Amino acid sequence: MKSSLRIILQVLSFATLAALAIYLAPKYSNPFKYHFEVGQPWAYGLVTAEFNCPIYRTEEQLALEQQKVLRDYAPYYKLDTTAMQDSIYVLPLVERERLRSLGCTKISIVHNQVATQVPISNLYTPKTAYEKTHKNIAPNLLYDSITSEKRRTNLLSSISLTEGMVQAGEKIIDTGEIVSEHTYQILESLRRKIEEENISHRQSLTSTIGVSVYIVILVLLFGLYLYTYRRKLLDNLRHILFFTILMALVISAAFLVLHHFSAIYIYLIPFAWVPIITRVFYDSRTAIFIHIITIFVVSIAVPAPYIFILSQVITGIVAVISLRDMTQRAQLAQTALFTFLMYSIVYTATTMLVTGSIKNIEYSYYIYFAINAVLVICAYGLIFLFERTFGLVSNITLVELTNVNSNLMLEFAEKAPGTFQHSLQVSNLATEAAKRIGAKVLLVRTGALYHDLGKMAHPEYFIENQSGTNPLQSMPYTEAAKVIISHVEDGERIARKNRLPELIIHFIRSHHGTSVTRYFYNSAINAAKNAGEPSTTVRKEDYAYPGPKPSTKEAAILMMADAIEARSRSLSELTIQSISDMVDQMIDMQVADGQFAETVLSFKDLEDIRTVFKQKLVEINHHRIIYPTIEENQ
Repeated sequence: MKSSLRIILQVLSFATLAALAIYLAPKYSNPFKYHFEVGQPWAYGLVTAEFNCPIYRTEEQLALEQQKVLRDYAPYYKLDTTAMQDSIYVLPLVERERLRSLGCTKISIVHNQVATQVPISNLYTPKTAYEKTHKNIAPNLLYDSITSEKRRTNLLSSISLTEGMVQAGEKIIDTGEIVSEHTYQILESLRRKIEEENISHRQSLTSTIGVSVYIVILVLLFGLYLYTYRRKLLDNLRHILFFTILMALVISAAFLVLHHFSAIYIYLIPFAWVPIITRVFYDSRTAIFIHIITIFVVSIAVPAPYIFILSQVITGIVAVISLRDMTQRAQLAQTALFTFLMYSIVYTATTMLVTGSIKNIEYSYYIYFAINAVLVICAYGLIFLFERTFGLVSNITLVELTNVNSNLMLEFAEKAPGTFQHSLQVSNLATEAAKRIGAKVLLVRTGALYHDLGKMAHPEYFIENQSGTNPLQSMPYTEAAKVIISHVEDGERIARKNRLPELIIHFIRSHHGTSVTRYFYNSAINAAKNAGEPSTTVRKEDYAYPGPKPSTKEAAILMMADAIEARSRSLSELTIQSISDMVDQMIDMQVADGQFAETVLSFKDLEDIRTVFKQKLVEINHHRIIYPTIEENQ
């Protein structure tokens, strides 16, 4: 039942991601989103007219045409014959100003339904008419607003808004070509046509189906990758939700930018967040794969997809390589710098390749790259957020936990100094073994420091903290075993109280697996035999740790290192042979007991671990020379 529910939730997570991407993806019917300027190279692919489109005149062209047409415009005035004297045409002063503002050189005088054009130079104002005739002459020309505006409207409406036509299928511009004024005019006409008519519903539906199929395939590929190479991640819904939310965040931001702004602003989106954040919590291969899937999804809406894909994939790979194991915040700033450099280099190289000249570089792109790099640094806040939300552990957190001067570590060293020193030695052994087999070194080191944390609760019961008497000697074997076993439960309780990550708690719970407290179990069997009782009277489960068994390489390494370091202190003779025999015996016993059945340790890994433990224990327990004393003269 649980398995079926998990599968359903997995499918729902992937389906939600695909549906969100399909919903937000800019449709074919969306407005023209290219960014271009006159005199600059075309940074996108081949553009052809997908439908017949008129070439619209620019605002400047229309203004010049209007000026040309209105040169012949002559406003209409009615002649008032009652005020007419000496055939002098007199205008009110306000009408004179109107004509001057319109730029007219003549007017049409209507008398007896006949219009006669008269130059403005032949018109008088009341003042100039008096100066000519020495008579007060009233204005005899009355402005005919209705006729005049009708005539003006007819003249302006005769101006064509277009000049020519682009036929469907006709090439407009290709990558690297310089945008001329005429090409700019055609591109703006296409933009206007698309925005006005929004293309046909049939084309939009066809495009949506194509986009949906493309996105579904990419999401399925990601699921197939997890199923094939990262099955444990796929089986854990927490990891699936992490991937889904991270990808959805970046994809949504990209599609919203492409939908509402120019395509050039896509370079403000910090796509490097995806590989950086993924690499912090997982491995490099997964980080690069999820990054490529994200970029491919976004590329369906980018005008120049091949340039976009090239720059983003290269930048993402460099970001992953630059991080490796992120243990310091400064590494993120370094990665941001690499991001800026790679964007800049790829853009510069692409421009030079396409246009054949460095002069065609648009320097505003470098500003976008710089802003992108700054946003990359902000990934640190997202790392912290994802860490707390999904219970993940970053290397930065592990580094903080390894600080032996923290309050918890200082309390550990004070209450159980012997156990604390034991933990340090186990940490050193486990770290070297992890390095040899390629396990997570920092994780092993941290887990080793905390694996015996529970001994703080009752340090007096553990021999490494005792300075004389052993209180366990007066207890029955079963009770003594329970006391020893309880340090696992106590450790988990203390760890949760101090909010340690689940990964570290797993080390605490699994460092003994389901093994038995060998000293008390064997002692109980011997006591039963001496008493004439069968050994079956001793129940093994009374002496067994609750588990679980180690489920990772790192937890298995810790189990081996813990047992071997403790056993090495009981050797009566520390020689190369005795140490080698002890290491082999302990590891063979754990293997035979099935403690590593849930891990992916290979035989080679076990042999490498044996070699490391033997070498390090010999180095730790080397002999020192005896310093001579100064002999006194007799």
